[in-house]
Amino acid sequence: MPAPASNEPIAWERRSVRVGEWEVTALSDGFMRLDGGAMWGVVPKNMWSRWTPAAEDNTILMALRPFLARRGEDCVVIEVGIGSRWEKKWQDIYHIERSDTLRSTLAACGVAPEAVTHVVASHCHFDHIGAQVEERDGRLVPLFPNALHFAPAIEIEVAKHPDHVRRASYRPEDVLPIEEAGLLRALDADDEPLPGIRVHQAPGHSDGVSVVTINEEGAGDTAIFWADVVPTTHHIQPAYIMAYDIDVSRSFESRSLWLERAAEQGWIGLFYHDADHAFGRIVKGDKRFRVELLEA
Repeated sequence: MPAPASNEPIAWERRSVRVGEWEVTALSDGFMRLDGGAMWGVVPKNMWSRWTPAAEDNTILMALRPFLARRGEDCVVIEVGIGSRWEKKWQDIYHIERSDTLRSTLAACGVAPEAVTHVVASHCHFDHIGAQVEERDGRLVPLFPNALHFAPAIEIEVAKHPDHVRRASYRPEDVLPIEEAGLLRALDADDEPLPGIRVHQAPGHSDGVSVVTINEEGAGDTAIFWADVVPTTHHIQPAYIMAYDIDVSRSFESRSLWLERAAEQGWIGLFYHDADHAFGRIVKGDKRFRVELLEA
């Protein structure tokens, strides 16, 4: 198990790995805090608090970590972050801290929003896609005006029409401006937004949440973006399921399948919510999984 996670936000530093023809860079859209019990489900606090220390209000620090994948003219952002469209009430509830942002970390990599060609979302929860829309001159507009935006079809529909169970996690205004701009594309359960990047549905956390693989069929390493299927390097046992997951049985099935596959193939994991570690390979031991960190 990795060392205990940070309990305070840390400044972004550029870290990248090479995956076949792709350069994959961990970005940042800041941090938020979520209830530790909710993030760990049935795992007892005397276990999870050793790995992800809690503040006085029982919240734990969660990174908001997009990834930039570049290959030739392809400039792809995988997940975008939470964004800035939050009233103070919600900033306080979620302890949103954005001294580093998607814009600023992209700029540090020499990438302007206009240069991004594709945006890929694993699912449409607000903390994963909020940054793809910004307010400009009183209007909500895409941050990436020239990029095709991809998300699972079921997630797009839920985001546009959330029911009372899902309403707390989705905001229609995170997807409608993208659709109105003609930039939104719906993905099937197993789909390829562009050659070299594949989206595989792994439901349970949400109806259509997916993992994203990079260079799955190519020579060299393969990377897997875990989204909320495996939110941190500490959540690597199949039974470590968040209370936020809408279907625990499906989560267990999805997590078991993809953890086994990633470990068997030696894939590089990309972790969205881990406060400290962006990259790591999951390895299968005799009885349990463990993670080998890549400090790129």
